[in-house]
Amino acid sequence: MSNIMEELLANSSFAELKQGSIIKGKVIEIRQNEVVVDIGGKSEGIVPVNEFLDINDIQVGQEIEVLLEKLEDSEGNPVISYDKAQQKKNWEEILSNCQEGAILAGRVKSKVKGGLIVSIGVDSFLPASQIDVQPPKNLDQYVGQTYDFKVVKINVERKNIVVSRRELIEEQRTEKRRKLLAEVKPGDIRKGLVKNITDYGAFIDLDGLDGLLHITDMTWGRISRPDEILKIGEEISVMILEVDSDKERVSLGLKQTTSNPWENIERRYPDGARVRGKVVNLVNYGAFVELEDGVEGLIHITEFSWTKRITKPSEVLKVNDEIEAVVISVNKEEQKISLGLRQLEENPWKKAVHEYPVGAHVRGKVRNLTTYGAFVELGDGIDGMIHVSDMSWTRKINHPSEMLKKGDEVDAIVKEIDPDNQRISLGLKQLSVDPWEEIDSLFKIGDLVNGKVSKITNYGAFVELQNDIDGLVHISQISEDHVEKIKDHLKVGDDVTARVVKIDRDERRIGLSVKAVQYDSDKLAKEVDAFEKIRKDQDLTSLGDLLEEATKE
Repeated sequence: MSNIMEELLANSSFAELKQGSIIKGKVIEIRQNEVVVDIGGKSEGIVPVNEFLDINDIQVGQEIEVLLEKLEDSEGNPVISYDKAQQKKNWEEILSNCQEGAILAGRVKSKVKGGLIVSIGVDSFLPASQIDVQPPKNLDQYVGQTYDFKVVKINVERKNIVVSRRELIEEQRTEKRRKLLAEVKPGDIRKGLVKNITDYGAFIDLDGLDGLLHITDMTWGRISRPDEILKIGEEISVMILEVDSDKERVSLGLKQTTSNPWENIERRYPDGARVRGKVVNLVNYGAFVELEDGVEGLIHITEFSWTKRITKPSEVLKVNDEIEAVVISVNKEEQKISLGLRQLEENPWKKAVHEYPVGAHVRGKVRNLTTYGAFVELGDGIDGMIHVSDMSWTRKINHPSEMLKKGDEVDAIVKEIDPDNQRISLGLKQLSVDPWEEIDSLFKIGDLVNGKVSKITNYGAFVELQNDIDGLVHISQISEDHVEKIKDHLKVGDDVTARVVKIDRDERRIGLSVKAVQYDSDKLAKEVDAFEKIRKDQDLTSLGDLLEEATKE
């Protein structure tokens, strides 16, 4: 037996003590990390400083109770604990006075797996899920802090107690929520913390009452996402917009706490005013320009240039460009401002009326071909359009490429000019006299004509005559014998001699006959009458229909 132990046992008071019992001791020294306690005789025990709630409450000479955990350690010194003595004394008091549901003050002692250890006189367990309304990521911040806790479970056999802080917070929030719902009214300004952010808005904690701040009520301007102007944990002032006490819902507004920049907007941005702004977004149909906080204008793609065809706004502008524009119109109700870039320059179409009057002879380069015509560049970025119907007096032009190609220098006549719609109609055929105006001097019934086959259809063959006029040899006018297929008798490029058997000034059509070339005047007259009668009686395809058929083929 060690000398220390012998001395302890020699002390009558210490000899009566047993391991696990609570004994009294006197504080004889307070060191940086430990407190030295005299428990009788020459025996001294050591208590770690962290076992005391506040070391400043302990003084040298003070008498305290400690638990004798061991009579001696490996070095022969007694092992004592102030904390365990307190817990042993408190445990029975807790069991007798505390029930599940009770609310007690406690200090967070340490972090453990899954939660925290909380001293409420005895050690209890606080699960991480019960620390706050939303489980915190960092538990270290709670160590050493004192809070109120609700006892949710007591296990007597295991001497285990589970507590919750979250339940108290939720109960307090419920009470606060009811109180706030009874107090708040539309128009009130309240401070709150940004609790959560979604795609459509943010939830603001008004000290117990959550309100929804919709994205459309965050700013007078335009944003794509709420996190562009808010962050979680941020304190903001909001206006109460709507209160639904039954559903316990509150709608909030942030932009409503500032003056509406769209008030008196027409006075600040009158039509025709030059303004400056920053390009904040590019879309397929134009560019949005921020003129001031909460006020944006749109430059539609059609307002970029008087003459250039802009297909994408990015061809001219990029985001963050500082630009100048002209106000076209303001719609206060819809909070829209239309802006223009081209209005910064003089409209060349105003001069075009004088430079390209109707009837003027113009010259330009073919810039583009479409299915319906050719665009001719006249100058200053102004184009005129020659429609296919204005390319020839005598021929049906299917596509402008039959007459023109891109890059050609062409002459034309101005038919019509519409500066408001920025259109100039040109004519190619108007450069020459319409041959049908003098058709009587060119062709007569019975005339013998020569030409070249230009097209073959199921119903006949088209023959190019003088003055670019086409005639049609109907299948019935090729031979005295029955003709099954025209291609067996005529081919494109063949030279043909025929007689004129039909002239239709209104429809601008000429009918020809190959078989009547050798007819005398009487027989020719009969053939002309017969040709007309057959076409009427048998309802043969008209010359116009044949022309249409030819264009299809």
